[in-house]
Amino acid sequence: MTQRAELATVMDRLAIDAVITGYAVAVDDADWHGYRALFTPDGRADYRTAGGIEGPAAEVADWLAKTSRLFPVRQHLIVNRRLRLEDRNGDTGDRAELQADYVNPMRPEAAPGDSGGSEPTAGPVLMTGGRCAFGLLRTEDGWRLHSVVVREKWRRTTR
Repeated sequence: MTQRAELATVMDRLAIDAVITGYAVAVDDADWHGYRALFTPDGRADYRTAGGIEGPAAEVADWLAKTSRLFPVRQHLIVNRRLRLEDRNGDTGDRAELQADYVNPMRPEAAPGDSGGSEPTAGPVLMTGGRCAFGLLRTEDGWRLHSVVVREKWRRTTR
């Protein structure tokens, strides 16, 4: 691999990392316009193992916008990223696959008087974890998600 190809690979890795981080931030911040912008026009997402839906990214964003209101406090931590870039005779191609583990604590909106008083209290925290498979394509606008498949492995509620 030439020094030029190595630099291109590093740049692709950094750009893909920014897309994956942008994905987590968009979901956590309820930035559904930003979420949609991370996908290719024909991009799809699959949240069925987490009790969700599968379909075009725009449709899934609408579903996430509706259901995430139940948990206004959420924080996706996407870790252990394993990236595989398409290899075209030593150069990176236009496709990539990334698998990563996630942990997602979520807290519902507390209602006044939950603790018997007049002040709102924090509800229980729902913790979920699993693995995401991201398919990415290089586009004229940079790397974009072509597919996201969430495979929830566990969930628990804590106080």
